[in-house]
Amino acid sequence: MVVAACILAAPPVLAQPVPATGVDPAIAKLLAGIRAADKGQLAVSEEDGRFLRVLVGATNARQVLEIGAASGYSAIWIGMGLRQTGGKLTTIEFDPVRAREAAANVQRAGLSDIVKVVHGDAFQEIPKVAGSFDLVFLDAWKPDYKKFFDMVFPRVNPGGLFLAHNVINKKNEMLDFLAAIEKHPMALNTTVSPGHEGISITYKRR
Repeated sequence: MVVAACILAAPPVLAQPVPATGVDPAIAKLLAGIRAADKGQLAVSEEDGRFLRVLVGATNARQVLEIGAASGYSAIWIGMGLRQTGGKLTTIEFDPVRAREAAANVQRAGLSDIVKVVHGDAFQEIPKVAGSFDLVFLDAWKPDYKKFFDMVFPRVNPGGLFLAHNVINKKNEMLDFLAAIEKHPMALNTTVSPGHEGISITYKRR
């Protein structure tokens, strides 16, 4: 597989004056390069990425888990939010090539101190991640969503959030998950669509 230039290991981007959009121009260029190289359309939309960053800041999330890193696009957006809250992200990717790409992209974004990229089967790797979570972002194989919810939601802190991607455009691939979050006694749910794919937001009651 030919790895695009935007994902080759390189020194972290240098800090520059941040424009009104709130994204360093070098990081914005990196993000655009990741999306341009994303032939499998695995990355979230830019609108979804911006939403994730804002949500991390708005909730003051500190301990975050991402299931399904792909090439690190969403992890960079989440990491920028965590830079402000002082938090950390563990992101897990099954595919070894994409995991290497994600780690390289996180390094180029200057977020290696915040974002830890783990290669492996998330069902095996999640139990190795210590502690509980303020926010979880799920963007893995859609038929596994309910299994991940059952596994991880008990570890979400009261008042925390469990987010799942593609709940609009791939709804029929996760009907059991969507039913489960609606029935769960500790869950309050809504769906937003900053882009077009849809993100479910499950709030864990206090």
